[in-house]
Amino acid sequence: MKKTFLLLSILCSMCIYCLQVQGKEISISSPNNRLKVNINLKDKIYYSVYTGDTLLLKDCTLGLTLKEENLGINPRLRRTKRGTIDETIQREIPLKNAKVRNHCNTLRLSFAGGYAVDFRVFDTGIAYRFVLEKEGEVEVMDEDFTIGFPDNYIAHLSQPNSFKTSYEYPYTHVETTAYQSTDRMSYLPVLLETDHSYKILISEADLDDYPCLFLKSTGKNGMHALFPKYPLKFGEDGDRSLKILKEADYIAKTSGTRTFPWRFFVITNDDRQIIANEMTYNLSSPCELEDYSWIKPGQVSWEWWHDARLFGVDFRSGYNMDSYKYYIDFASTFHVPYIIMDEGWAKSTRDPFTPNPDINLPELIQYGKEKNVKIILWLTWLTVENHFDLFKTFADWGVAGVKIDFMDRSDQWMVNFYERVAREAAKHKLLVDFHGSFKPAGLERRYPNVISYEGVLGMEQGGNCKPENSIWLPFMRNAVGPMDFTPGSMFSAQPEDNRSTRANAMGSGTRAYQMALFVVFESGLQMLADNPVYYYRERPCTEFITQVPVTWDETKVLDAKAGEYVLIARRSGEKWYIGAITNNEGRTLKLDLSFLPKDKRMHLTYFEDGINADRQAMDYKKQETDVDCTSQLTLKLVRNGGWAGVIE
Repeated sequence: MKKTFLLLSILCSMCIYCLQVQGKEISISSPNNRLKVNINLKDKIYYSVYTGDTLLLKDCTLGLTLKEENLGINPRLRRTKRGTIDETIQREIPLKNAKVRNHCNTLRLSFAGGYAVDFRVFDTGIAYRFVLEKEGEVEVMDEDFTIGFPDNYIAHLSQPNSFKTSYEYPYTHVETTAYQSTDRMSYLPVLLETDHSYKILISEADLDDYPCLFLKSTGKNGMHALFPKYPLKFGEDGDRSLKILKEADYIAKTSGTRTFPWRFFVITNDDRQIIANEMTYNLSSPCELEDYSWIKPGQVSWEWWHDARLFGVDFRSGYNMDSYKYYIDFASTFHVPYIIMDEGWAKSTRDPFTPNPDINLPELIQYGKEKNVKIILWLTWLTVENHFDLFKTFADWGVAGVKIDFMDRSDQWMVNFYERVAREAAKHKLLVDFHGSFKPAGLERRYPNVISYEGVLGMEQGGNCKPENSIWLPFMRNAVGPMDFTPGSMFSAQPEDNRSTRANAMGSGTRAYQMALFVVFESGLQMLADNPVYYYRERPCTEFITQVPVTWDETKVLDAKAGEYVLIARRSGEKWYIGAITNNEGRTLKLDLSFLPKDKRMHLTYFEDGINADRQAMDYKKQETDVDCTSQLTLKLVRNGGWAGVIE
């Protein structure tokens, strides 16, 4: 009888506790107390986000729909657990900083039904994820990610026509009250511009065995998530892809015991912090490689953009031995560690083992080895999938890495393909550059041999790649991870003059702008897209850009305004590299060098827009001067212009 009474007392206490927390607010704040998340448990799990007393996101909801149940509907809280993370991590491949601080307050809400929700609140952002504790496999039918805006915001979006996309759309800029439920969705990242000087960057991290999230208007001044369904049946679709003939009714079939991807928001009223953020890295799972010392990021000479149309040489140019030896010689001359052999190196895009008849690949690999230049080979994802043994073969040949293209999807199957590639490539010590790809979302931390992704409207697109669009990249696409933009045009043009062709590929923006991109943009594999003939001709520019590292000890964003301009300083050893770019408006920026070592005189070499660069983008001026920590410089950038320098 006593046992029965005790059991009833416990059950009553639990019921009272559950009733008390239902409809009650639970809060978690950032370490500096500026950001706060208020969580309200009612018919759903609601949350709102504040900075001070200012409401930035209101009545947001989160949930997970499994085949048999809806998690997050009428939630019953069992327990809460709070904590703090404060650690400094030595980054494996330091694309932004050698050391990364991970500092946040944490909250886990554990609910009846075998699930929990984790929150993390940083000084400049928040994140949450679902945690599942179910037996066996589960089918995830949908995920509720719905956010509401208290006022009319401006949403900066990339809006494809469908889930099949190369993620290379230009940014669109719409008022959230005008963004309709019938309008096109956007892939991530999305940037919101509030009416309180704050900006909110939305993306995801620790993506694993799950599809990418897309955002679409609710039609009520808010956004909600969409996900591609799991593909069940494929059909032929040419030499580089497959058609999806049948889809499942679920978005993922996965383990019932797991954590789900983080949904994160970088929130700040200082645009510099958007560029400087390390949320994707901090929220992703640790490196799975015991040894990553063999991973050597670097620059790469690339023939595809200008179709290997060399001139002024005494051989027939093209995808042949003489041309590739010329690229290797060029790379060796300027200490560029890699060349890419893109589409055209193989006899067939479907066969990764047979070069075209004009190429002796073993001879080229040996020639490169003698010149200290390694080779990366381009492939379609379909060819990789059909010949997964190629990683071992390529490693045996002496190939350094692979550039894999045309995935153009981000359903669960394709997300898992990325991981299978990363794992198998790492097993054979091969680098990976994903093209036709979605944005970085954590795989590059687990497998740092994944050194870059495309997923950007870059210079591959010729005249369609304009500085007025590219100026958003440091605040959006590049703010979540490495980005293969393929910069470095020596045939520079103002956008209205760009007449890019394969024979005469052109890049919009001034010469100084093109040079600054090597400092401003982050990529573990940084292309030199242009013709080596031009690089030889423009030797002062080439000598500068080929000395710019792709990994950094320290990054300082000195000045930035989203969509307008960026001024950034990056340190490698004792050298500082400075890069500045602007949109289609000329401007003057102040460069304060107080971050330099005290009582130490240093030498600055820099390239700036020439007096006529607004009309003739090729115009630039090279200057040199001595500086120290008290120096302040005035940088004059013309429209679509730039400034690039090195202090040593």
